[in-house]
Amino acid sequence: MDATQIAAPTSTKNEGKARDPEMHQSKKGNEWYFGMKAHIGVDADSGLVHSVRGTSGNVNDVIEANSLLHGQETDAFGDAGYQGVDKRADANKSVRWHVALRPGLRRALDKDKPIEALIDQLERTKASIRAKVEHPFRVLKQQFGYVKVRYRGLKKNTAQIVTLFALGNLWMARHKLLQCMGQVRVQGA
Repeated sequence: MDATQIAAPTSTKNEGKARDPEMHQSKKGNEWYFGMKAHIGVDADSGLVHSVRGTSGNVNDVIEANSLLHGQETDAFGDAGYQGVDKRADANKSVRWHVALRPGLRRALDKDKPIEALIDQLERTKASIRAKVEHPFRVLKQQFGYVKVRYRGLKKNTAQIVTLFALGNLWMARHKLLQCMGQVRVQGA
């Protein structure tokens, strides 16, 4: 699971002379963003999105973590923004959480010490599994060009994001789908 920021227009050229009240500012690193967040849950095997949630930009990732589970997971992987997810009241106790170390703690590891080198290798393994969640974001932003919300309000924008992620699943699985269709045509001919 992961989340991405989607910018909203900061324009106040409307009747009320105000920005969209459902979009909010959030800080990532040293930069401020105004807009919404798209939270997704992705299948580790196929890389396809199974859960999508749209929230205002100031909602913390860990708050949406358990709503992104489909219920049949045994393991869940998240970046450092999901620290403490297993301690929350709404946490699914049947899921083993694998959350990344904070970047500063990982940089502080002394890789010459065997235990810390092993921890770093474990973090690399977690990162390779978590990398699957980045592909749907690339499809959304690069293939479909969706880098800024189109409408006012979360409801319409969330509906569009859900649709785009569904289309993104088709786009990412297109080669497998075409192979299956080719097999069907050959068998039916």
